[in-house]
Amino acid sequence: MHVLSCPTRWSDVDENGHINNARLVGYIQEGIYDLFCHHETAVRESLFPSGFIIARHEIDYLEQLHHRPEPLAVRLTVERLGRSSAQVEVNVCRDRLTYMRARTVVVARDRESGRSRPLSPAERVFLSAFMTDGARAQAALAATTVTAATTVTTATTVPTGTPVTPAAAPVSATAPAQRVPAGAATGGLLPARRPRRRCHASAG
Repeated sequence: MHVLSCPTRWSDVDENGHINNARLVGYIQEGIYDLFCHHETAVRESLFPSGFIIARHEIDYLEQLHHRPEPLAVRLTVERLGRSSAQVEVNVCRDRLTYMRARTVVVARDRESGRSRPLSPAERVFLSAFMTDGARAQAALAATTVTAATTVTTATTVPTGTPVTPAAAPVSATAPAQRVPAGAATGGLLPARRPRRRCHASAG
């Protein structure tokens, strides 16, 4: 778990006397920024050199938060790693109370395009250190499942250019029906054709 000590601000208090819900999002983002950009490992290894993108916030407001001198504890754990993203759980706490819980999707940013990029191996190692034991076990199980599925697919794939022998057609116990030549039923003689009737237009 990564923990940031964050004071509340008097300017964040609304007319109801508590910290405004919209202002609480700023505490989440300060915790994310502190983990990804100010952590000593991230600084030492120059991780996330082009920063990151916040792709999603999912927030549950659990208690009203008031402005007090005691700072908040913004606690972050990594729940899941994707190809280019990390899902981070953020709990905003003071004393024994959790005032807000958020799930935030953080995406690694590419400098040139400004869009997402794959996480580097070093970044994956860094973020996995903040995963819970349960999340780490699920990630290992998912990786094992994908590897096994890939192995099975590779083993059953026929290489290009390999001749494939078609399966033999099933042999039927019943002899196929034979076509009877025309005229065979009449001793080889075709029946005489009836003369066609012509239609004559009637005069008048």
